[in-house]
Amino acid sequence: MTLIQAIVLGIVQGLTEFLPISSSAHLVLVPVLFGWEFSNQTAFVFDVLVQMGTLLAVVAYFHRDLIELVKEAIAGIIRMRPFERPMARLAWLLILATLPALVAGLILKDLVEQAFSKPIAVSAFLLFTAFWLTLSERLGDRTRGLNDLTAADAVWIGATQAMALFPGISRSGATIGGGLMRNLDRRLSARFSFLMSIPVMLGASVIALADLIQIADLRALIAPLIAGFLTAAIVGYFSIRWLLAYLSRNNLKLFVTYCAIVGIIGIAVGLVYG
Repeated sequence: MTLIQAIVLGIVQGLTEFLPISSSAHLVLVPVLFGWEFSNQTAFVFDVLVQMGTLLAVVAYFHRDLIELVKEAIAGIIRMRPFERPMARLAWLLILATLPALVAGLILKDLVEQAFSKPIAVSAFLLFTAFWLTLSERLGDRTRGLNDLTAADAVWIGATQAMALFPGISRSGATIGGGLMRNLDRRLSARFSFLMSIPVMLGASVIALADLIQIADLRALIAPLIAGFLTAAIVGYFSIRWLLAYLSRNNLKLFVTYCAIVGIIGIAVGLVYG
């Protein structure tokens, strides 16, 4: 992997991790588009590092919220009233929302790994993302705010996050759409989506690092890995800021159109050259 390839893929990860267009799909399809071939080991190492870059981005952007969530959750436990204050309740709801993806990941691990090697399947899942975003816009009335969040909302949005284990189903798209279906407003749905991504991404990174340190030729990849990590972190930070501002004024039709076009093209190319 060259520096240019690492930077390009870092930009792709930073943009698509938070925009509802599926980072996993783009990390599969972009190398195919440019004819880049990486060993499974190189691809694995790089994917781990760029995901850690976007984890750094979301932690940096929401660091004040995270500090308040932790403080309020601890204070609630001390007072023996863990759900009394909105931010304390939100902290526990975020934890609850991560459980469905954890359980699904353990059950579906082998099936998900197989999907990553099939560009046509990835493209088909992109079409599902377009359908899901369309459905969520039509079903949700966007009348509920932060104080209206319930455990049922958290479980539902967590279940939608579990769908995004499959490459092509956008994690942010699935969870933002899940929030809209529970009648949350778009910006709150996105904020909840980004916050709930932190424990999932952190857990996945810790598990992957255990395998990462066992790779023999890791030193040869240091420069591209650093480039990809930093690029993903910087681009990811500004992607979060842009999307939250965008959703304050706009719907999800732009992302529906994009996912549909890329999905159709991906399937067509796969059928022709597959």
